[in-house]
Amino acid sequence: MTHPASLPRQPDAITPDSVAAVDAAITSRRSIRRFLPTPVPREQIEAILAVAARAPSGTNTQPWRVHVLTGERRQQLCDQVLAAAAQSDPTKRYTEQYDYYPSEWVSPYIDRRRKVGLDLYGLLGLGKDNKAGMQMQQARNFLFFDAPVGLVFTIERVMGRGSLLDYGMFLQSVMVAARARGLDTCPQAAWNHYHSVVLPLLGLDPERHMMVCGMALGHADPQAIENTLLTEREAVSGFTTFL
Repeated sequence: MTHPASLPRQPDAITPDSVAAVDAAITSRRSIRRFLPTPVPREQIEAILAVAARAPSGTNTQPWRVHVLTGERRQQLCDQVLAAAAQSDPTKRYTEQYDYYPSEWVSPYIDRRRKVGLDLYGLLGLGKDNKAGMQMQQARNFLFFDAPVGLVFTIERVMGRGSLLDYGMFLQSVMVAARARGLDTCPQAAWNHYHSVVLPLLGLDPERHMMVCGMALGHADPQAIENTLLTEREAVSGFTTFL
């Protein structure tokens, strides 16, 4: 017989205040691109991950594996990936393990992609011809945008594509739980190009494990101009059909 103490705690009643708090955590989440060096206690990271672990997954498979990097281990990862990214033709030498973006862009997706890029680079004063400046900004991905905590998410290759759907719900839960605690994040697919560098540094066998993404975690720099970027969202009527 299962002891009552081992059962999950029943959720508290939902109140208007709790609805507002959840909505605020979701709607205030943004991809932050410059962080303060303020440390994040391990206990707080563990609390965030414990909450996120309640994310749903098919038949409760829980396919996520999280690697938390701080201090020297974080710096080692950043240094090695930055060195790889600085090589000639890095996009030919390093490729993603799965297709994140479509092979052929169509509207409205290409329009949204272009707009967010132009808006970000516009805030940073980087014109279309400033390729070097854009490359430097892109390389900041591999510093976790100065966040003191770098998260790397992996999955075992044996899992099916449906597990990536589960993973997305877990990642969103991580970001919302962090936001509820006054922290900010930036999910980063850019790391995926360098999985052949990252996985061995994590002690993982690339034949068995696949990288899903990286994520910066910390306190947003309130003075950074890039952190004022607020991306647009389609109205509910634009993506919903009521039948």
